[in-house]
Amino acid sequence: MIDRRSSFLDVRRHGFARVAVVVPRVSVGDAAANAVEHLRLLAAAHEDGAVYALCPELGLTAYTCGDLFFDDVLQHAAVDALSTVAGETAHMNMAVSVGLPLALDGGLFNCAVTLYRGAAIGIAPKSYLPNYREFYERRWFSPARACRSTEIELLGKVVPVGTNLILRARHIEGFALHVEVCEDLWVPIPPSAVAALHGATILANLSASNVTVAKAEYRRDLVVASSAANLAVQMYSAAGFGESTDDLAWDGQGMIAERGTLLAASERFTMYGTTAVVDVDLRSLTQDRVRQSSFADNAADFARAFRTVEFGDNRDARRFDGNLSFRRAIAAHPFVPADPERRDERCREVFNIQATSLARRLNALPEESRRIVIGVSGGQDSTHALLVASRAVDLLELPRERIVAVTMPGLGTTERTLGNARALSNAIGARLFELSINQLSEDVFAVIDHPSTVEDLTFENVQAWIRKILLFAMASRHRGIDLGTGDLSELALGWCTYGGDHMSHYGVNAGVPKTLVTYLIRWSAETVFAGEVEVRAVLEDILATPISPELKRPDAAGEIAQRSEEIVGPYELHDFFLYHFLRFGSDPARIARMCLHAFEGRYAIGEIRKWLIVFLDRFFASQFKRDCLPDGPKVGSGGSLSPRGDWRMPSDASSVAWLAAARAVPESI
Repeated sequence: MIDRRSSFLDVRRHGFARVAVVVPRVSVGDAAANAVEHLRLLAAAHEDGAVYALCPELGLTAYTCGDLFFDDVLQHAAVDALSTVAGETAHMNMAVSVGLPLALDGGLFNCAVTLYRGAAIGIAPKSYLPNYREFYERRWFSPARACRSTEIELLGKVVPVGTNLILRARHIEGFALHVEVCEDLWVPIPPSAVAALHGATILANLSASNVTVAKAEYRRDLVVASSAANLAVQMYSAAGFGESTDDLAWDGQGMIAERGTLLAASERFTMYGTTAVVDVDLRSLTQDRVRQSSFADNAADFARAFRTVEFGDNRDARRFDGNLSFRRAIAAHPFVPADPERRDERCREVFNIQATSLARRLNALPEESRRIVIGVSGGQDSTHALLVASRAVDLLELPRERIVAVTMPGLGTTERTLGNARALSNAIGARLFELSINQLSEDVFAVIDHPSTVEDLTFENVQAWIRKILLFAMASRHRGIDLGTGDLSELALGWCTYGGDHMSHYGVNAGVPKTLVTYLIRWSAETVFAGEVEVRAVLEDILATPISPELKRPDAAGEIAQRSEEIVGPYELHDFFLYHFLRFGSDPARIARMCLHAFEGRYAIGEIRKWLIVFLDRFFASQFKRDCLPDGPKVGSGGSLSPRGDWRMPSDASSVAWLAAARAVPESI
């Protein structure tokens, strides 16, 4: 009996499957020894919880046997070795693909045989035989098209043969395997690509592939690109130590990629074999295929007669404690690369997307109207928008005086943020206007008979509306456009005032999540504004200031009393929820489970559950604000919330089912 804790933690419940690439040490021509080496690594992969393992091309004989392939002794020994592997893995609920030569239809074929529970379930002959440079495979083997049989007897059972087989596991959600051999992946239209269009989610390539300088990088790019183009898992296993080095060398490069990302790679140049094991996300890739209409259109253009072979049943979904933890990295900050070099590249890309988009919008205006009016609060969002604005006018070779910076101290403004707003605007070289909203706010409170001592939603909204009226008025007065500063995270949570900071003439930050804004400011300070010392100095203090809309009065010490993350929750959690909800349509339990792993103990499951409920509740309730968003550039593949872009949802849609699913997440484990 599986308890609730185990059920929730089990990664398989959330659409993941554990797979392995194994690269055994080989002995040229000694099939019995090779079977032993295969079994040693396969047993370890099974112990790690793998449900599928991929071995190299011709691994049961070695790839470099040459004319020995013609010899009956080697051919029979290879089948005997296959029988040994099948028998020794019969107790494992793990499918295995191994490589060997098979004599079929009067020819010899370089084949991949997939085994499960002691029996062969599919045979894939190699389609494209390299016969150039160091390769002479046509000397020994026939291509797949020369195989007339659609099934043969092997290991005492009738087994389907062909390049059009998809092996589907009944007991593993989304597991549909297509197997091909080496060169088949290197041709312009690989058999695996067509198989992916017909439903294969795991593309496995048994390879030998000798190593030369820079070839490992090319293979990696090939594998990653295949996984991206096919919205699939691409597995690759190359021959390693033990292959003949008469004229070639071997590195044993094993790789597992998923939708354009390399998840795992084996150690190269090892003496005794190597393994790579990782959990692949089958649910996300099937979601991607559903969403990308061009994928289905492409499938219709490449209609083929594929055969589905089903194997396994629910009894094969073993209880395994190893599945209670992930064997893959999950980014805690999916919008922000962890690697510093990639993070800098991301910041440069996002900043330039924003700046050039804003420049294009300005360029569409009459020359005398190419001005930007921006509310500067001393907070991070308006700071980043101001930096982008300065870059945009620089690109258009306009003076920075074309930026009209308006700071509007209100009832909640602190001296720190006001000082930073002034200092940054002056350092940038914008025209600075300071318009207090205190008296205007008090006047509105008096007109609507609202006590100014009651700091409720009306107290906050009135200030936000007054600020927007002033910004629109300034835009009219100075013949410019009001630049919105609100970010993607605030739009997701509805943490903005409808008709207030929610509205503008152009929302330059609308596609940028809160977790990325901080890095963008820091990157800008170190690169774009590296030579502007005064700008860099004020940016450091802004980054150290708590995030707040400052719509409630400061505390007794004059410090910020209203802190956003204390009210709506940590932005890093909300950005994680948003990414997986928006990008993949993931269900709440899956999001919570992935989040628990991604943050590695920084948040308990109860806290994740609490803020996930807040996220879903606010997200559904705030759609009316997103339905009338101003224009703004989409900047990331994680998606946008524009009603003209990635997200369309009725503003009166019910959140009941999603909230029920979130509340079903355990409060403790």
